[in-house]
Amino acid sequence: MAAAFQMTDFIEVAKVEDLPTGRAIVRAVGEHRIALYHTADGYFASDNTCPHRGGPLGEGDIIGNEIVCPWHLWSFEVDTGRCGGNPEVCIVTHDVRIDGDRILVRLS
Repeated sequence: MAAAFQMTDFIEVAKVEDLPTGRAIVRAVGEHRIALYHTADGYFASDNTCPHRGGPLGEGDIIGNEIVCPWHLWSFEVDTGRCGGNPEVCIVTHDVRIDGDRILVRLS
């Protein structure tokens, strides 16, 4: 059984080899499903749910520093969570840290 974690903890969610540049994957952190992204600027994380219609962001395409929702093509900046097409909409982003070959995430 996995140990309980605190929201302030960084939790290992993947290895860097699991996430090539230009890709996204989905991981569970406790009861949360998060999307991890790897762009030319680094590693990023957000909630996996698009605020538009609930699409799975981790299944979308990365274009530059944006994740494009696979359901309705809304896009969000992976570092800030902002939606370029509608500045009133954003996704929840999470802190990411790399420790050797481990990707660590702290939920917001």
